[in-house]
Amino acid sequence: MKHLMKISLGLALSCCLPLAQAQTNPKVVDLTSRPGVIQRMLVLAPAQTKAAVILLAGGHGGLQISPEGKINWGKENFLVRTRQLFVDQGFLVVLTDAPSDRLSPPFLRDFRETPEHVTDIKAAIAWVRSQTKTPVWLVGTSRGTQSAAYIATQLAPPDGPDGIALSSSILVDSEGASVLSMPLEKLQIPVLIVHHEQDGCRLCPFTLIPKLMNKLTDAPRKQLLSFTGGENIGNACNAAAHHGYNGLDNEVVGKMSDWMLNK
Repeated sequence: MKHLMKISLGLALSCCLPLAQAQTNPKVVDLTSRPGVIQRMLVLAPAQTKAAVILLAGGHGGLQISPEGKINWGKENFLVRTRQLFVDQGFLVVLTDAPSDRLSPPFLRDFRETPEHVTDIKAAIAWVRSQTKTPVWLVGTSRGTQSAAYIATQLAPPDGPDGIALSSSILVDSEGASVLSMPLEKLQIPVLIVHHEQDGCRLCPFTLIPKLMNKLTDAPRKQLLSFTGGENIGNACNAAAHHGYNGLDNEVVGKMSDWMLNK
């Protein structure tokens, strides 16, 4: 499928720069991922690209990115708020929104494990591959791990990612498929598991992490990065709690980046 691209005029100056050059401001890229459906992405490029990450936020996933690049929901989500830290590590960063046919409630709820979602992110992966020859990673946090894990089980490279990183994985879920319930044993790409040992979200108990690691039987590389400490504020499943690595952004992104870049 040929994917159409539209770049927001409000960011035309930054869009004129090659992605290999330093880019202070993000740009908005709109892809036609399915007939009549637009997949919007916020793209940030480093001075020199070492790898690419497609970031999949948690919650309902409807970031409602404006044509000018403003994020109207989820600014405190772990992956949303740390996007520049990934750029600083040398990643081409692509932050995905809900597609144009899911821009109202429930957004990505009941959608993350569907063929349509796979098609949308497949289009994003293809676009990234057209911009860089470096490895492309899917990185999901919380509900975003359901997207990343499911898509990786459905698409092998080059249509799928070269690796996945799952942060604060959904391990128990009565509303849909938990990451643990997916056929992770079929994955033949590197898998990074990131989790806070004190995550208080009932859907993400750290006690189930060994079971998750044991399912990655065919992954050529796999690693658990576990963390302790930081701040724990409010709802246990929100970004200000241990679930979102509050107060640990630099440490978490730094260690994730080192592993994904195989340092």
